[in-house]
Amino acid sequence: MPGILSFFSNDIAIDLGTSNTLVFTAGKGIVLSEPSIVAINKLTNKIVAVGAEAKEMLGRTPSHIVAVRPLKDGVIADFDVTEKMISYFIRRANNGRVWVRPRIVIGVPSGITQVEERAVKDTAYRAKATEVYLIEEAMAAAIGAGLPITEPSGNMVVDIGGGTTDVAVISMAGIVYSRSIRVGGTAMDEAIINYIKRNYNLLIGDRTAENIKIDIGSAFPLDEEMTMDIKGRDLVEGKPKTITITDREIRDALSEVTSSIVESVRMALERTPPELSADFIDKGMILTGGGALLRNLDLRLREETGIPVSIAEDPLSAVVLGVGRILDDLDLLRRVCLP
Repeated sequence: MPGILSFFSNDIAIDLGTSNTLVFTAGKGIVLSEPSIVAINKLTNKIVAVGAEAKEMLGRTPSHIVAVRPLKDGVIADFDVTEKMISYFIRRANNGRVWVRPRIVIGVPSGITQVEERAVKDTAYRAKATEVYLIEEAMAAAIGAGLPITEPSGNMVVDIGGGTTDVAVISMAGIVYSRSIRVGGTAMDEAIINYIKRNYNLLIGDRTAENIKIDIGSAFPLDEEMTMDIKGRDLVEGKPKTITITDREIRDALSEVTSSIVESVRMALERTPPELSADFIDKGMILTGGGALLRNLDLRLREETGIPVSIAEDPLSAVVLGVGRILDDLDLLRRVCLP
């Protein structure tokens, strides 16, 4: 059927994340994975850098250049900057061809409001899209992780992104239960910054906090203790200072965030129909998103819920891979996209 085959000929799937944006094009796969950061010259209002280049500038720019994250908690906080960022990523995905006007499918958090849905669509249309479809990230993550979402059985996915954590129970291509909390990788970074400031009077930046989370962060005790030397500014003396922290301290710093994620999963299990709950005893749940890489989070969830927990093969790309697969399946797109 040529009509269906040509439907998404030049088209793009986007995982528009608080921390990272991934872009998938039909026939090529993932063509772009960049931090959702834009550096702007405030004097000229022009973009200086986008993505990884802009991330390098965080905390290191002169006063007239500011590096900003235009998305907060999974939704658009700055419309103009987000539009410029999406336009830039579309051009990159299409090798700089400015005349291309693609159809776009975008993954959005499960708890998005109608006003926020409209904001995402309007931004994509202003970025030269011909048609825009939205799909909930939890549904996209389930498809990207290879779950049999069209079958009449329960599939549970926990997608832990930069700004939000989406928990969903899916059956027959529909979401039976979903919950989105505005807690994710960014909240983990902030928790680490606040813990070190409170306990050591040391100020560290976002990038340092993220490195600490990646290097020694955990949600459940490790087999061997890990330590890390970190550098920051002493808030009392104002001088650079180095301290050594342990994985236990960072686990304590992250406890409130990880407890929120565990509680959301518990609530989903309580509110799932018993026929579908029975499926989780054998199939368990699957973790996706960058937050799924936090050490021993799967063990913590298994300990707290009593059901098996697995991590997607490529948790960082699960959402965009799911949205990308929908590009090739018009029928599934119509079944799962938001009205």
